[in-house]
Amino acid sequence: MTENEQLLTRVADKARNTRPWGWTSLPRPVDAATVARAEAALGFRLPPLLAALYLRIGDGGFGPEYGLLPLLDNAPADEPAAVTQYLTNRAEGVEDPDWPWPEGVLPISHWGCAMYACVDCLSPEAPVLLFEPNADEADQAWYVDAPSLTAWLTAWLDGTGWYEETNDGMDMEPWPDFPLRTAGHPTA
Repeated sequence: MTENEQLLTRVADKARNTRPWGWTSLPRPVDAATVARAEAALGFRLPPLLAALYLRIGDGGFGPEYGLLPLLDNAPADEPAAVTQYLTNRAEGVEDPDWPWPEGVLPISHWGCAMYACVDCLSPEAPVLLFEPNADEADQAWYVDAPSLTAWLTAWLDGTGWYEETNDGMDMEPWPDFPLRTAGHPTA
């Protein structure tokens, strides 16, 4: 069994036994056509591990805090799906160039207070970033939550994420690629 297979098995086990806030049941997984529609709307491919989460475990509803957002549909009340949130954020970045949304950075989980965990889908490592819009400036709103989606999921499974009470005060590094990834005005 590969490392990813082992991780997916652990995530599936925890997903079946826990419900994040706002979810009453684990949604059914999406099919390959849904992933293809999402990728067409986004204009980029999902990292293989992220696609596998949606294809094999469920269409959101598991993971840290409020859980993964649904990919395209089935979002709980007042919460858009990941693709919708990404497209909205990109469009808002065009309207407000002081707060651009980087291309390829897909919001996957809402933390509350407009904060999101996001996967950098254009990076081979698929790092997970924290968008914290309560900063004074956009370049101070992006942090590296985990160096990869694998590490992010492992932190959730092991109870070692920054959001755990035992890690109160844990500091995250600013995302160094933000200026490079937002040079010029974003396009929707």
